[in-house]
Amino acid sequence: MKANVHERKMLVLWTLLVVYAMGRVLQQYPDRIPLLWIVAMQVVPPAIFALLHGTMRYGARGMAVFTACCLGVAAISESLSLRTGFPFGHYVFTDVMGPKVMQLPVLLVLAYLGIGYCSWVLAVLILGYRDRVVDQRGLIVLPLLAGFIMMAWDVSMEAIWATLDRAWIWRDGGVYFGVPIGNFVGWCLTAYLFYLAFALYTHRDSSPPLSLPMNYWRAAVLCYGICGLGNVLLYRHGLFPEMAVDASGKVWPTADILLSSTLVSVLGMGSLAMLAWRKSQVVEDRKSARSLILR
Repeated sequence: MKANVHERKMLVLWTLLVVYAMGRVLQQYPDRIPLLWIVAMQVVPPAIFALLHGTMRYGARGMAVFTACCLGVAAISESLSLRTGFPFGHYVFTDVMGPKVMQLPVLLVLAYLGIGYCSWVLAVLILGYRDRVVDQRGLIVLPLLAGFIMMAWDVSMEAIWATLDRAWIWRDGGVYFGVPIGNFVGWCLTAYLFYLAFALYTHRDSSPPLSLPMNYWRAAVLCYGICGLGNVLLYRHGLFPEMAVDASGKVWPTADILLSSTLVSVLGMGSLAMLAWRKSQVVEDRKSARSLILR
C-alpha cells in the first residue's frame, strides 16, 4: 500500500517537472503566449513540486517550516529593499510578474520556494546529508552551500529578467549588465538566513531521515537542471532586441547578456546539478554494496 502511494506521488512529481519543462520551452514564444502565463508556468509547478517533494522527506510540519522560513525571509528582504535599498539595492517591479501585494509580486516571492528548496536538496546530496541528521558541521556548511547554489540561479537569470524582460528595473543600473553587484550579496545573505533557520529546525529534529529511493532525489536535481537548461534555450536569434538599455542609460549587447547567462547556467548550475547527481549515485552504490555483503 505504501509503495503504491509513493509511486503515485512520484508520478505527480514527474508530471510537474514535465509542465515546468514545457514552461521553459514556451518562454521562446512571448509573441504567441501571454508573458504572465509563461511566468506562472515557470513559478507554480516548481513551487508545488517543492511542497510535495519536501513533505515526502520532512513531513507536512517540516515542509511547512521550510516554506515559512523561505517565503517569510524572502518577503521581508524584498519589501525592505523596495523601501530602503537593503539588502538587494534600489529597484521597482513592473507589471510583468502579475498581481502585487504592497508592491511585491506574488509570483516573485513564490519563485523562491521551488528553486530555493531544490538548491537545499542539492546541498544535502553534495555534502552527504541524504540519509543522516544535520549535525554541528552541517549547521555551518549546509546553509552556505545551499545559498551559493541558489545564488548561481540568480546570477544566471537576473540580467535577463531585469535588463531584457524588464520584470523589475534597477534604479541606477549596475556593472553586471545593468544589475548591481550588491544584489548578489543580498541574495547570499537572504538565502543564508532562511537556510540557517531550516538547518536549525532539522538539527533539533532527532528522528532519523526516511530512506527514499534514488529517483526521488534525482527528481529535485532535474528540477534545478531544467531551470538552467531553460536559460540556455533563450539564446535564440530574434527573441530579444539586439541592444538593451538599463535605467542609467547604459547600452548592453543582448548577445553578451545571453552568453553570460548560458555560461553560468552550464558551468555553474549544470556542474552543481551533475555533482549532486553523482553524489546520489555514490550513496546508492554504497547501499547496494552493503546489502550484498549482508547477504
